[in-house]
Amino acid sequence: MKNPFTLTFGQQPTQYISRINQTNEIIETFIDEHPSSQVYMITGIRGSGKTVMMTSITKELEQRKEWITVELNPTRDLLIGLASKLYSMKPLHSLFTNAKLDFSAFGLGVSLENSTPVSDEETMIESMLKEIDKSGKRLLITIDEITNNSFVKVFASTYQILLRKELPVYLLMTGLYENVYSLQNDKSLTFLYRAPKIMLEPLSENAIAQHYKAVFNYSMEESMKMAKLTKGYPFAFQVLGYLRWKHKDGDIEDVIPEYDHYLEEYVYEKIWSELSDNDRKIVAELSTRNELKIKELRDILNMNSSEMSVYRNRLSKRGITDVSKYGYISLKLPRFEFYVQMCVME
Repeated sequence: MKNPFTLTFGQQPTQYISRINQTNEIIETFIDEHPSSQVYMITGIRGSGKTVMMTSITKELEQRKEWITVELNPTRDLLIGLASKLYSMKPLHSLFTNAKLDFSAFGLGVSLENSTPVSDEETMIESMLKEIDKSGKRLLITIDEITNNSFVKVFASTYQILLRKELPVYLLMTGLYENVYSLQNDKSLTFLYRAPKIMLEPLSENAIAQHYKAVFNYSMEESMKMAKLTKGYPFAFQVLGYLRWKHKDGDIEDVIPEYDHYLEEYVYEKIWSELSDNDRKIVAELSTRNELKIKELRDILNMNSSEMSVYRNRLSKRGITDVSKYGYISLKLPRFEFYVQMCVME
């Protein structure tokens, strides 16, 4: 039997723990006759399952005959990309041709007699969406790992106009907290600030243990021991399962060095490289113990309350620290403390 776990980011693995409540929230909002929002943003740390959740939602809506889905690349011209993908879909191509929409100026189709060619991308997409609306369809656009670049800014501004015109277009984006924050706080894109955000928290350790128990036929005690090593981090759930499948003989401790190596190489090196000096000081101090009182940490690092609050909130929203226990702070990622201690010693 093939290994049911995967190390590939974004790929939906065989062993997948769905986030039912959050997934249903987005789907139910989008399919409502009068949706309260036509935009959702999914954010979380690397390996938290953002892409997998977006893919799951896309597949669910694709099963409904009234939905069309398109995925766009945020590093390319999003408006041209959207128009090209819509035009290439056979049912829509016929729809646009019958409506005598001339997009030849953009290299889409041919010039039509007695039709005025559309001359700008925004008008082209608006024309397409009007025909999609007439046909009783809805369009879901997905963008994975959004960043605040010029393509995204232009697209978001156009999307805001499309919403005002009450066109049936829905947007689902994923991104790291810092990228989503940057985009939402752009003065020209204030509507995104009000867009609902889904923050992906750790999975239930009990749910992870149940999956391990089913796959490996372990006792609940042994399965829970494995689950606790993941701290609910989805990528760690996959890595530990993947390695245990490869090394079924021996104890769980035998795969820990390789487990640490995968977490370091795939995620932790990148996370550490993106931290500021003060972020690193806080994380380094937290790596020496299970948890700290925030006041104690503030005193150790000689920070005032407002300064500490900035770093506390940022590290928490990036998914690196846990502040759910009032007055305390701790590291959230599994075995991250060992990686941090190694970095500090270098």
